[in-house]
Amino acid sequence: MHGTTLLVALLLIGLVARSNLIAMAACVLLIIKLANLNFLFPLLERRGLEVGLLFLLLSILVPVATGKINEREMLYNLTSLPGLLALFGGALATHLNGEGLRLLQLQPEIIFGLVIGSIFGIVFMGGVPVGPLMAAGITALFMELAFWLKQ
Repeated sequence: MHGTTLLVALLLIGLVARSNLIAMAACVLLIIKLANLNFLFPLLERRGLEVGLLFLLLSILVPVATGKINEREMLYNLTSLPGLLALFGGALATHLNGEGLRLLQLQPEIIFGLVIGSIFGIVFMGGVPVGPLMAAGITALFMELAFWLKQ
């Protein structure tokens, strides 16, 4: 029953914090674990992030597909100040996400703190839980800054 207690704790935390995504993720993993479908864990670990990002991108690109955003508007936004800032923000965010992914691969146990911190952000700061990857990226940045300041 290794890990079951933590998954139940995450499920309860997700329910209390009204974070349906955290509660559902913990619930799905509990079902997989209790149904002895352990062969799914490596698949989820390897491809789950890609599938999640695919659905995130699909939802973001719907306005393009439906014609709510046209080519002229996209071109203008790439050359305007908000568009240029969005380019910089996107580049910085993807860099931080890469750092976060490396951190999660090196220290997977940090996920619990990221989830608890995300729940605090949802409950007390009105945040939106888009995923632990950006939280891990920011954590990696903080860790790098702490290491740099310590020297």
